[in-house]
Amino acid sequence: QLQLVESGGGLVQPGGSLRLSCAASGTIFSPYVMSWYRQAPGKQRDFVALRNSGGWTNYADSVKGRFTTSRDNAENMLYLQMNGLKPEDTAVYYCNLLQDDLEYWGKGTLVTVSS
Repeated sequence: QLQLVESGGGLVQPGGSLRLSCAASGTIFSPYVMSWYRQAPGKQRDFVALRNSGGWTNYADSVKGRFTTSRDNAENMLYLQMNGLKPEDTAVYYCNLLQDDLEYWGKGTLVTVSS
């Protein structure tokens, strides 16, 4: 059973940076899409960024120019570099994998942006 585990969340001041990691246990084979979502308190889960097996990326308008997603195929890792963090970025961030018509979710990592 493939599992996703996020890490790297924490408390950061506005304007600061964090890098989230998503470790995948098990085989990931092409084609696939790996994504980041986030859920703020009392709100729905929203799309943040994705990267497909061809290297194509896409971002929510709210994070374009500030967040970057990358993948280390050898280590089976997905990353989300977050710069210029704002209080409205506060949320639980989830890793998602779509592969062979199956969908997998991690349990999330909390990011809090506050002074």
